[in-house]
Amino acid sequence: MRETSVKGIILAGGLGKRLSPLTKITNKHLLPIYDKPMIYYPIQLLVDAGIKDILIVTGGHHAGEFLRLLGNGHGFGLKHLNYTYQEGEGGIAQALGLARHFAGESRIVVVLGDNLMEYGIREYVDHFRAQKSGGRVLLKEVEDPERFGVAALKGKRIVSIEEKPKKPKSDHAVTGVYMYDANVFDIIKTLRPSHRGELEITDVNNAYIRRGDLQFDIVKGWWADCGTFNSLLRANQLVAKQNHYGRQA
Repeated sequence: MRETSVKGIILAGGLGKRLSPLTKITNKHLLPIYDKPMIYYPIQLLVDAGIKDILIVTGGHHAGEFLRLLGNGHGFGLKHLNYTYQEGEGGIAQALGLARHFAGESRIVVVLGDNLMEYGIREYVDHFRAQKSGGRVLLKEVEDPERFGVAALKGKRIVSIEEKPKKPKSDHAVTGVYMYDANVFDIIKTLRPSHRGELEITDVNNAYIRRGDLQFDIVKGWWADCGTFNSLLRANQLVAKQNHYGRQA
């Protein structure tokens, strides 16, 4: 049986305003997490999941630094790394839309460049490969769901996702790892900007929900994002602890 073609996309644009002044002189995704630049972690996440065809979407005033740091990805065992540029801050879905030429008809695994996971995603990518169609998201129970897109669950189904709700319907946050079939780019074309003036990835996920074609997994181990000073500190502490004590079985 021929393996389903899956490509990887890392979204590392934006201006990182919430982390200013750290981001005045560099892109947020180049900031250090313990002993490595932040961007190293999502690349390794994809490589460890068996995905070697990877595109990095970057932006802002420091995009060239990614090429200087990463080159063609040889340090990760890659033959080549692809790059594209997002002008301005049009949102996650707009950034993903820039990858259409790269993805073609392949399925894609999208990782936000400031997301880290303890145990990797190979198991979840395998579940995605086994799907006939549609999308897949990874959920994690968190103490502050109002910071994220929050999934309302009914049995084994996601019935809705609400972006940064004041009164969350659950504590299941949608992590920054999304898996889609090629229909995602047609969905993005139909989106309208939110009140923030951006194309929201939550609207993409809800479109798949309306089609009855969005599945999910619950992430094992810790998950960290680096969108605020507190979460950046937490990510550093988690990785430092993991490096010191080693991975738990």
